[in-house]
Amino acid sequence: MLSAKQIAQLREEIETAQNPLFIHDSDADGLCSFLLLYKIRREGKNFIFKAAPKLDATFLPKMASYNADKVFILDVPKVDQEFIDGIKVPVFWIDHHQPLKRHNVNYFNPRIKEPDAYIPTTRMSYQVSENPDDIWIATAGCLGDWHMPDFIDQFVEKYPHLLAKGSSLPEAVFKQPVGRLVKMFFFLLKGPTADVRQSVKVLTRITSPDEILNQETPQGKFLYKRFFSINQKYELLLKEARKHATSSPILFFPYLDDQWSFTANLANELTVLYPKKVIIVGRRKSGEMKCSLRAQFAIDKALAKALEGVQGYGGGHPNACGAVIKEHDWDRFLAGLKRELKQELKQEFKQELKQEIKNG
Repeated sequence: MLSAKQIAQLREEIETAQNPLFIHDSDADGLCSFLLLYKIRREGKNFIFKAAPKLDATFLPKMASYNADKVFILDVPKVDQEFIDGIKVPVFWIDHHQPLKRHNVNYFNPRIKEPDAYIPTTRMSYQVSENPDDIWIATAGCLGDWHMPDFIDQFVEKYPHLLAKGSSLPEAVFKQPVGRLVKMFFFLLKGPTADVRQSVKVLTRITSPDEILNQETPQGKFLYKRFFSINQKYELLLKEARKHATSSPILFFPYLDDQWSFTANLANELTVLYPKKVIIVGRRKSGEMKCSLRAQFAIDKALAKALEGVQGYGGGHPNACGAVIKEHDWDRFLAGLKRELKQELKQEFKQELKQEIKNG
């Protein structure tokens, strides 16, 4: 969590910015972080960063076109020093991934002091915002990053029709009405750029979740209609993915789609549907395989070993990782990954067996 001093600093920087630029990740956590901070003053523009995980110098010409006086980077795992140096205005980077050493940047990451902390960027942005009217945005962003926020009881009190009290995290995301809202914050960032920009612009003007879910206003109807169309495509892919569930402890689902990327969303839902399996969802595009990995145990080390000697990169959280592999190295990478995962599965089984024996 942010300290009182950090909260005050960030709020002052946003309130005094004349033309801030918010660079945020293209997922629910990144989008909700932007919405919360933008609504403090309603000034500036946003740039949706889709080239995860690294923000590097190749983006500098685009950034210059915004003519920003301050830059806020939200939920982006890696930012190159060359990018920071090339911005030429104050940079404020709020993130919760593996901490990196950078200079000339105001860096806010709870894992610097607490390596095992898991605090979504949305949660920190809500600390800065402190607007109770936006608790629905903060809740959706946290749930979308697989985190049950500490203010969830306040959300339930305000919106009991969206979430039953005492719901678990999987229930909230996949079985409760609030889960549909969570999915919207992912899916409205997908598709043609013009449609995405329009959706985000409309979202900045929405005042409550019911406005969208119940289609109470023209703006709400627009967002819901677009979400419904995208969700139909997702449901078809999910149906295909479930056919790949076999007796194997690893569920691997590859798919090809140039416009609609549902890799992380499929991986998350498949993990809930098949909790005892390691989930690997891969999307082929432009000579690369972009994949999401999920499991109920730590898989980040297995991924790191599988990446050795192949052309690609990846990382993330212990139980949830992403990777991008050149297609010509994919078979080699996948074979190595399965080998490493099987070793992890054996260790996991041993730990479960020891616990069962201990429990009698």
